[in-house]
Formats: sequence, structure tokens, C-alpha cells
Amino acid sequence: MRVFNFSAGPAAMPEEVLRQAADEMLNWRDSGMSVMEMSHRGSAFSSIHEEALLDLRELLQVPATHRILFLQGGGLAENAIIPMNLFGVKPRADFVVTGSWSQKSLTEARKYGTAHLAASGETARGFTRAPLRAEWQLSDDPAYVYLCTNETIHGVETFDIPDLGDIPLVADASSHLLSRPMDVAKYGVLFGGAQKNIGIAGVTVVIVREDLLDRALPICPTAFEWKTVAAHNSMYNTPPTYAIYVAGLVFKWLKKQGGLAGIEARNIEKAKLLYDTIDASNFYLNNVERAARSRMNIPFFLADATRNEDFLAGAQARGLVQLKGHKSVGGMRASVYNAVPLKAVQTLVDYMKEFEQRRA
Repeated sequence: MRVFNFSAGPAAMPEEVLRQAADEMLNWRDSGMSVMEMSHRGSAFSSIHEEALLDLRELLQVPATHRILFLQGGGLAENAIIPMNLFGVKPRADFVVTGSWSQKSLTEARKYGTAHLAASGETARGFTRAPLRAEWQLSDDPAYVYLCTNETIHGVETFDIPDLGDIPLVADASSHLLSRPMDVAKYGVLFGGAQKNIGIAGVTVVIVREDLLDRALPICPTAFEWKTVAAHNSMYNTPPTYAIYVAGLVFKWLKKQGGLAGIEARNIEKAKLLYDTIDASNFYLNNVERAARSRMNIPFFLADATRNEDFLAGAQARGLVQLKGHKSVGGMRASVYNAVPLKAVQTLVDYMKEFEQRRA
């Protein structure tokens, strides 16, 4: 029996995609071999790769001014790869910190240049808000401004994306990329690890504006230099072939769901159901300001933390798994990515109400 999986990542996958990958495991389209066994330079994998690129460009409506790269190392590696690719002309950048991941990005960038804290969403209760553009104190002429548009641990999502004019906006969208439409033209760089809404761990999607491809520091490793990767169509070194194949299957699944507008409507419904349940109770609470509440990662706390283990044990018994909050913040966290069905959230909500009634 499959469980309802609320893992923050690697996360739930669409069952349709898993079944197709299983069916094609030993013999992809009568090729006589698995995708895992294909040469990344052969015609079979080239067709998989090109289809994935085209479908992703269509889903996100990526403009012709931007290149799509498939890299490795996850979103965390991009914390180093980005400054190494953009600090070649001006070794300084501004950071809007809204949680743990943007804090890590700020710290890592300081190894390669000057990283200025332009704004913070930290309050007395932790990271609970997304600073408004009017609060950003930008430095003079930075190479870029960095923002994590969805903080997986703290459940803070930024919806209002400003136009910064000539200053490139760099955004880590790992945990909400493909959960809703985005205006890619607003970003100089938009990136995300696959293991949330895109597919399995192993591939990182990086969307880079063409004019930013030639700004790397001399120390940037060639395999991570965007200009080189783009020139070789993400084939400079062996790419994560199977992860790209699975991502391609997810892209096609998303198109069948009505694209990003269709999946956004479902995600809004799921998030509203869970937040409404939390807000209607004194037994559970969420500290994030309503305007910045993530639709993907919903942390919540029991008013009486001594009941946490009891809550998790009961959830596990009902097939509701991976609900324990990140160790740095505690409590609970339900990650309700694209592939998490509405029924999973309904089952969780029913359990939460039952647990509260039994212990009130």
C-alpha cells in the first residue's frame, strides 16, 4: 500500500510517471535498453533531452532571451556556482534573506566576493515574513540581487517579485518551481533542484539570461561555467541522464494537468484546506504572515509540544508520513507539492481534527 508522503524532498512523485518509468525501465521505446544504459551522446537520449527542454520552455514560457541548463550538485551547489559565474565583472551582490536557504547562499557567496545583507524576514519568532521591496536596502551597483522565492524549512514564499531594472535578479525557486506560473523574464537567473516538483534528485534546472553567460571568475571550474555548459547544450560532461528522463516525464504529466495554471489551482485548494484547519484551532499554529505563506511547505506547531511524538505516531499509523518538521525549527511540516493529491491533505486534516478532539 502506498502512503501519503509529505516529504520536503526527495518528494512524492506522480504515480503515472512512476508507472511509465517502471514500464520503460528495461526497454525504452523498443531500443532494447534502459535509459540508464544509453550514451548521453546517442540519438535516443538526445531525443529525450530535447523533448524535456522544449516541454519545460513551454510550461514556464521561458523567453528566447534565456537558456535552460541541466546541471548537477543540487540547489546547494548553486550557492557557489552562481557567484563564481557572476562575480567576474563585479565581485559583490545583495541578498534578501527569508530563511535558512537564503542564509546559506549569503554565507557561501562571501567566499568569492562581497555579499551584502539587503533585507531580512527574521522576526522574534524566526523567519516569518517576506520583506517588501521598499525595505530592501540595495548597495551601489551589485552584480546581482539574490532571493529564495520559497523557503522550504520556514514555509515563507515570496509572491511579489519586483522589477529591478538593470540589476539581475537571481532566485532559488527549488521548492516551488513548476507549482505556479512565473514571469521568467523578470529573472537574470532562476534555478531549482529537481527533487520537489520536477522529478528525482540528481539534476538542477538553471535558467540563465544570455547576457549573463560570460561573467565568470577565472577560478570557476569549467564544468560549472554557464558559458561552456550552454555552448555544449548541457553535454560538456555526462549529464544526469536518468534524472533528465524522469523530469521529462513529469513535464508531460504537468501539461496534461492543464499546465502551470491548472496545477496552481489545485495547489491553492490544498494549501487553503490545511491553513484553514490550522487557523480555526488553538491546538495548532503557523507563525508565517498570511501574505507570505508557502503553498508548498506548510510548517505548523502543536500548542503543547510534548504531544509531538504522539501526533507523529498516530499519523504514521494512518499512512501519513514525513510530517516531522526540520530539526532546526521543530514542530511539523507538510510539504504538499504538485504530486501530493488533495485526498492526502483531506486525510491529514481529518486526522488533525480527530487528534485535537481526543486530547482537548
